Amino acid sequence: MERNVTMAEISDGTLDRRADMEKAGCDDCRGCSACCHGKGNSIVLDPYDVYRLTTLRGDTLEHLLEEKKVEWNVVDGQILPNLALRSGADEACGFLDEAGRCRIHAYRPGICRLFPLGRFYENGSFQYFLQIHECKKENRTKVKVKKWIDIPDPARHDKFISDWHAYLKKQEEILENDSSDESRKAVSMGILNTFYVRNYDRTRDFYEQFYERLEETEAVL
Repeated sequence: MERNVTMAEISDGTLDRRADMEKAGCDDCRGCSACCHGKGNSIVLDPYDVYRLTTLRGDTLEHLLEEKKVEWNVVDGQILPNLALRSGADEACGFLDEAGRCRIHAYRPGICRLFPLGRFYENGSFQYFLQIHECKKENRTKVKVKKWIDIPDPARHDKFISDWHAYLKKQEEILENDSSDESRKAVSMGILNTFYVRNYDRTRDFYEQFYERLEETEAVL
């Protein structure tokens, strides 16, 4: 999800790599779940997020949609899934328990893992930065970015993130040249069916399956 802001507005201007340190450590969010409330539809899920939430947890996307834990929304002109918030004044994430702790912490989406960090995309890759106005926790400690995100096989995951971002941007460009309702529907349904709705094989490597599907879509562009 693109944000119409400048880096000067939301960061201190520092860009980081995985091995760099940032003030993201928040003592395991003790006594706080502020970042799990009032986020609207901003916690957009990529295919790896859905793979972890469904295939690795023994769940299905259809069930998560029925339980209103996940919903569909339009993101930069395309229909993508995001975590759904519970109705009510607190607008809490549907995966929070009564104590305000995450029920799916081991499988939490990439955006949740990043917070309060963000990604700055440039020249086919990205770097990390600290969002200076987002986390309410005071006296945060420095932690290595790689340790904070805590994702398996980080180099492959970074490549996946870059390639997925580039793929979505390419789809946006296609729609800019042909913005008819039929084209938008065809692009959105193609993304949904290829990368989200079709089940992934738990016995196979996720990234191998993703790139097979990416090749399928690029073959018909």
